[in-house]
Amino acid sequence: MKILLLGYGKMGKIIERIAVSRGHEISAKIDLNNRDQLAHVTADVAIEFSQPEAAFDNIKFCLENNIPIVCGTTGWLDRLTEVEKLTQTCNGAFFYASNFSVGVNIFFKLNEYLASMIGKQKDYTVHIDEIHHTEKKDAPSGTAITLAEGILKHIPALQKWVKDKAGKADELPISSFRINDIPGTHLVKYSSLIDDIEIRHIAHSREGFAQGAVMVAEWIPGKKGFLSMKDFLQF
Repeated sequence: MKILLLGYGKMGKIIERIAVSRGHEISAKIDLNNRDQLAHVTADVAIEFSQPEAAFDNIKFCLENNIPIVCGTTGWLDRLTEVEKLTQTCNGAFFYASNFSVGVNIFFKLNEYLASMIGKQKDYTVHIDEIHHTEKKDAPSGTAITLAEGILKHIPALQKWVKDKAGKADELPISSFRINDIPGTHLVKYSSLIDDIEIRHIAHSREGFAQGAVMVAEWIPGKKGFLSMKDFLQF
């Protein structure tokens, strides 16, 4: 299978290594320095781990040129509705995940299950902490936002997430920290006067994210529509 890499930073390089080890060919590696070459690329699928400011144009190019695209870039989701409409218009295949790690997606399910139980209680407040490497541009992380959305779905007293500190009782705070060489840590903490309940996911490397993206790229050819890890993992 010919894979187009959109974004060739640390994640792009790990994805390349894993894809080649699984027998795939990298047809092109496109970043901000050589984007003019994109018009000449042919590929069976694209994997997009670029920068927030480049993501939408990369996605648009792939959908308009009938290239299924697997996207892991965060920080551009204010245009997600546009991408959903474009996917339908082009009858294409677009796959987005804030995190491609199988373990993290199990963590998402656990987070929602815990929130559904805590939502019936009135004595707990909730807070999310996320820690990433200093090269990560957006904050909070897409993974933290996905965790927050899962909590909001099950706790009616909370209406929205906010960065850092909650100013109102209906706000869910997310604190972001950037530390050298940290692949990613996410903590969801419920606190009361009596006790604390915490769930935490710690990534030891970027390997899990990259391998998951390659596995999705192997799965997506022949699919249509706006797809997610729920479609891929079927839970």
